[in-house]
Amino acid sequence: MKFRSQHLIILTSGVVMGLLLSVGSGVMATKETKSTSIPLEALRSFTDAYARIKNDYVEEVDDKTLLENAIRGMLTGLDPHSSYLNAAEFKDLQIGTTGEFGGLGIEVGMESGFVKVISPIDDTPAQRAGVQAGDLIIRLDEKPVKGMTLNDAVKIMRGKPGSVLTLTILRDGEDAPFKIAITRAVIQVKSVKSKLLGKDYGYVRITQFQTHTAESLVDAVKKLTKDAGGKLKGLVLDLRNNPGGVLGASVEVSDAFLESGLIVYTEGRVQDSRLRFSAKSGDVINGAPMVVLINGGSASASEIVSGALQDHGRAIIMGTKSFGKGSVQTIMPARGGSAVKLTTARYFTPKGRSIQAKGITPDIEVERAKISRKKKGSVASIKEKDLARHLSNGNKDDKKTKKSQDNKNNKKGNLAEKDYQLFEALNLLKGLSIARQISK
Repeated sequence: MKFRSQHLIILTSGVVMGLLLSVGSGVMATKETKSTSIPLEALRSFTDAYARIKNDYVEEVDDKTLLENAIRGMLTGLDPHSSYLNAAEFKDLQIGTTGEFGGLGIEVGMESGFVKVISPIDDTPAQRAGVQAGDLIIRLDEKPVKGMTLNDAVKIMRGKPGSVLTLTILRDGEDAPFKIAITRAVIQVKSVKSKLLGKDYGYVRITQFQTHTAESLVDAVKKLTKDAGGKLKGLVLDLRNNPGGVLGASVEVSDAFLESGLIVYTEGRVQDSRLRFSAKSGDVINGAPMVVLINGGSASASEIVSGALQDHGRAIIMGTKSFGKGSVQTIMPARGGSAVKLTTARYFTPKGRSIQAKGITPDIEVERAKISRKKKGSVASIKEKDLARHLSNGNKDDKKTKKSQDNKNNKKGNLAEKDYQLFEALNLLKGLSIARQISK
């Protein structure tokens, strides 16, 4: 597979990030313009309002602030993902691509006037404190969130590493709001994590799509393959609570597992927003069975990958329905170091499905569950080995084999208890691997 250099700053991140603002890898310039009449009456209304504020507002307001607020208001009124970025906010966005930033470690948006957690980021203070996808933040310390803009809330959530911020949270299933105190930290995000499940099955988790995520993924798979003795029997790709990121990275990750065909295409009003991305030859796991895990925190770039692999029949998608963000944002640098983040296109899966406000429906739905071991009852089943004077089976390694099997079962049980969805994904992979061997 060959990685493509991107020439556009194209965002697919799940929502406007509260503590991480992601960037793409270039600039999408708008070349097409349409001749339109100037709305003179509307402009007169604007200048009238501007003059009233300038002259009559209780405090003096400078021209720059008024005009910035006007631009911000225009963009905020379009959709939840379009926004104006002043110089400081644009710098924060650019820092996000490095994978290192300060704050709590959550991806957020706005819902009903409150800050909604799209997903906590792995290995961050927010995740360790127990913040969950879907939580509504109603207070930041003692300040009500209602009435704040998302940028206002973000400024409060950012702070000096080591300082504490208390979130008041509403959560489905809880009778009343509750508080979580989180210590801010400088957060370093590792976008790709991996491990072997047993001896032959690989597990790769992508926490978010950064510029170099695809290279990190390929390196991780190569190491897993080497550790598995040169061949993987299957792979679980975990995209749960992955809020998205750079469009190019999602294309390259999809390409890593596809031999050919369309990966994703975008449709917008201007020519530059109509893009098509196709796979090049080369499957990093050589056609081995694959399961992709998604949930309600899987957004945008995650949905591009899962949608492409689902449409091509390359992977079985398991978990719960994804977030449903099928729009693309373009960062357009402006004067004075500011920028405009504008929704410029919708993206579609290879079969033409728009995911906007719908999400990816898994092939196999598996809800998050907590599994616990069954306690031994007073009445136990009687087996041959429990009978007095029972014969041994003549195998000298009988005890050793039993002990080994018990250890193996314990490991399985631990996985089921810790992560039921992953446990089910691994079981499915094993079944697919066996079926593949039989068919040969």
